[in-house]
Amino acid sequence: MTPSIKKKLKRRNAIEPIIGYIKQDGHSGLNRLKGKLGDKLNAVLARVGQNCRKILAQQLRLFYAWILYQLLTARSAVQ
Repeated sequence: MTPSIKKKLKRRNAIEPIIGYIKQDGHSGLNRLKGKLGDKLNAVLARVGQNCRKILAQQLRLFYAWILYQLLTARSAVQ
C-alpha cells in the first residue's frame, strides 16, 4: 500500500463518524432529491443543517452564560 493511499484511508476514518452523525441526527438517511444533482444538494443541505445546529448550540451557551452573569451581578448589587 502506498503512503498516499494510507493517508487517504486515515482521512476517511476521521470523516466516517461525522457522516454517521449527520445521517442520524440530520435525518438524511433517505435522499428524496432526484438524480446526481439531488445527491449533491442533499449532502450540502445536510452539512448546512449540521453547521446551523453547532452555531445555535454555541449561541445558546453564550446566552445562558450572560443570563447567569446578569443574575449573579444583580444578586450581589442587592446585598
